[in-house]
Amino acid sequence: MKRDAIESAAQAQLVPAEKIERLILLIRGQKVMLDSDLAQLYGVSTKAFNQAIKRNTQRFPPDFMFRLTKREKTEVVTNCDHLKKLRFSPALPAAFTEHGAIMAAAVLNSERAIKVSVYIVRAFVKLRAMLGAQKDFARKLEELERKFAEHDQKFKVVFEAIRELMQPAAVPPKRRIGFSASEE
Repeated sequence: MKRDAIESAAQAQLVPAEKIERLILLIRGQKVMLDSDLAQLYGVSTKAFNQAIKRNTQRFPPDFMFRLTKREKTEVVTNCDHLKKLRFSPALPAAFTEHGAIMAAAVLNSERAIKVSVYIVRAFVKLRAMLGAQKDFARKLEELERKFAEHDQKFKVVFEAIRELMQPAAVPPKRRIGFSASEE
């Protein structure tokens, strides 16, 4: 019993689930993780990670892995602070779907890669469940709206307010740091 508690504590420190969830990006309509992020999670260099992938290209069909275009790379680097180091890299990053990330763990075949792949699968499953719950909520809201909208105009205002709350919050423009001298 004590050993199980120690192992679960060690695994919890291995990779926090929140960290993995932040590394999952939406590119080309697919939830993916980039090669540099996977390499870091699996405890290998990006170069070693990509070499292992190149040695096993037959295991990575297009629905498991794809290369980003220059435009996609620029967009990802601009939007993700942790990927700033990719800005000056001449190589285009590889994006791995959930299945590709698991296959990469199998290619690396290290104990850490196997453990981390379990956390990655759980993170993808959690995201899928969250998206499903939001779609289900939106469907139920539409049903209620149809049912009550014809009865009372007041309900329409409530439904519109709920829809606004479901939309992602707009990010306010960042203030410039520093001061400006006034010209008087």
